[in-house]
Amino acid sequence: MTKAYLSIEAVGVSFTRGAVTTEVLREVSLKVDEGEFVSIIGHSGCGKSTLLNVVAGLVPVTTGAVILDREAVEAPGPDRAVVFQNHSLLPWLSVYENVALAVDKVFAGRKSRAERRDWVMHNLALVQMTHAKAQRPSEISGGMKQRVGIARALAMQPKVLLLDEPFGALDALTRAQLQDRVMEIHAQLGNTVLMVTHDVDEAALLSDRIVMMTNGPAARIGQVQPVGLSRPRHRLEIDREAAFLDARHQVIAFLHARHGAPREAA
Repeated sequence: MTKAYLSIEAVGVSFTRGAVTTEVLREVSLKVDEGEFVSIIGHSGCGKSTLLNVVAGLVPVTTGAVILDREAVEAPGPDRAVVFQNHSLLPWLSVYENVALAVDKVFAGRKSRAERRDWVMHNLALVQMTHAKAQRPSEISGGMKQRVGIARALAMQPKVLLLDEPFGALDALTRAQLQDRVMEIHAQLGNTVLMVTHDVDEAALLSDRIVMMTNGPAARIGQVQPVGLSRPRHRLEIDREAAFLDARHQVIAFLHARHGAPREAA
């Protein structure tokens, strides 16, 4: 039997503060194939960002394990690049320098200076940001900052790209443009993506599968919904597709009927 590229195996996470221990995740298991785009969705406090941080190596497991490409995840590493809702760009560096910092850290000794420069520009081109390479974060819009954050993550050539509500702080038009760009990049690179979102339509548009978390504490995976849409996908067409409408309905039904009215997303 073929092993999954990314395997989350009976993961439990508990946090202790003083005499109080809170169980955030309990017995969470998920297998993700190479090249698959999987979204995690759930109400506030369901541990979806904690689960992503476990895969990133930023939060240790209490029980269970995470295996990526046959190796245990025990600490952060460049094989798991994270894009957060907050772009986390260094304000004193230019767009080019923010991406180059990651490239130099990962590829020093493996690529020449000229190769690293070309690789930075290649990844800025992927997100259509070469024109702003000399600008600093304060000089570009929120959507452009997120593009740079995505370029920086992709430039590390991670085995899995981790997206933690990367479009949550953007206006609707910018959000749609970035969603479309991420779809195009995924189609071009065939990369493995794990994304946390609170947006049902976003999950149905981008994902191969949607993982629905039960409410916390001690959250589990309650349901996994395949999205039976072929690729490439076009947002102006798929909202009439039965597979899109079914995936959307299943997620909404899970979030509303089984776990109460939505609360503000974490």
